Formats: sequence, structure tokens, C-alpha cells
Amino acid sequence: MDSNAEQGEKLAELRARLDSAIESAKVAAQRLQEKTVAAAKATDQCIRDHRYQTLGVAFGLGLLIGVLVGRRRD
Repeated sequence: MDSNAEQGEKLAELRARLDSAIESAKVAAQRLQEKTVAAAKATDQCIRDHRYQTLGVAFGLGLLIGVLVGRRRD
């Protein structure tokens, strides 16, 4: 019977460790989500503050990518 008691204790310890790891992962995911939302808001504000520069950069990158893709086909 000692074997069953030991197995039960080991199982309880494993469950406790798993619960702790899951809780830790949830906290880390929550922090990551908060940072991501903050970064998205900051990016949105930066784009709104510099509309024409953003359009220029986007246009320039699109043109560069188009030229590079066009060269591959030739």
C-alpha cells in the first residue's frame, strides 16, 4: 500500500506543479497582451500624428517591392 500512497503524493505534486505552471503562463500571456495593446495604440497614434510621412513611406516601400518583384520575372 505504500506504493499507492507514494504514487498519490507524486501525482498530487505533479498536479500542483502543473497548476503553478499554468497560472504562470496565464500571467505572462496577460502581460504580453497588455504590452501588445499599448504598442498598437502607440503605433496608431504615431501614424495619426504623421499621416503624410506614413503614406510616403508606404508608397515608397510598395514601389520598391514592386520593382524588385518585377525584376525577378524578367
